[in-house]
Amino acid sequence: MTPALNRRDFLATTASAAALAATAGAGTSRAAATFAKNALPAGPQARVTLGKTGIETSLIGMGSGTVGGGQSSNQTKLGVKGFTKVVRHALDHGVTLFDVADQYGSHVYLREALKGVPREKYQIQTKTHATDAVTARDHLQRYRLELGVDYIDILLLHCMTKTGWDHEHTGAMEALMQAKEEKLIRAHGTSCHGMDPLRTSAKLPFVEVDLARINPEGLIMDDKKPDEVASVLEEMHTAGKGVIGMKILGEGRITEPAKIDASLRFVLGLGTVDAYIIGFQSTDQVDDILKRTEAAIGALKA
Repeated sequence: MTPALNRRDFLATTASAAALAATAGAGTSRAAATFAKNALPAGPQARVTLGKTGIETSLIGMGSGTVGGGQSSNQTKLGVKGFTKVVRHALDHGVTLFDVADQYGSHVYLREALKGVPREKYQIQTKTHATDAVTARDHLQRYRLELGVDYIDILLLHCMTKTGWDHEHTGAMEALMQAKEEKLIRAHGTSCHGMDPLRTSAKLPFVEVDLARINPEGLIMDDKKPDEVASVLEEMHTAGKGVIGMKILGEGRITEPAKIDASLRFVLGLGTVDAYIIGFQSTDQVDDILKRTEAAIGALKA
């Protein structure tokens, strides 16, 4: 297994993007035998491990940024009481991964929803738009206060859209690696929008977890090429990166039952997506996705 990249290693290798890519390539070949495709999960409440991070979470996570932006989302529009009802229902049914972001305004909602729940019973993934070290550190400090936690499980660089995004985010990457050394976060990585940034994330040792858009219809995917995205996700998985899928239902645009089922089968059948996020907006939707996930797993095993 490739040893974890520490901050000193990163600074030594970021003399050029080529050096980083070379380091990643070597790591991929060493990890290939270890990270074969995932077996199908036992069921919708299965526990999974995100690549070589050692972070164990639920197969299904709850998102909080459906049509998010401007400090608002469909989830936060439920209000604290409504948001809490969905979170607690999800938690009671085995969903322990919660995806939030500063942009969604969902940190304080999740804090209130999880009050009294032991910290080891759930995992938090959030995101920062920071490019420099000072801003990244400031964000991390504020996020921990807003979430009411001592540490954050996964902190991602939010919405990478450009080729060569790594050149613009060197300071932030350094800060997040330092935060991991200080045990303020457990893993760092990216959320990607577009093929070129996704390919960059596949090559960089900094990316331990990637949040990637994937569904068979190419909805809300700038690249609109599910098979091509799937090939990059396989590269990530083989290298030992944790892969978390998003936009599984096309940000709510996939509504026909048959198409929902087809999307779940597609994502689960890849064997490279460790977990996936659904933007639940009701307790009924939680129950429905759990039931459909169970059926999708059964169909794939048949």
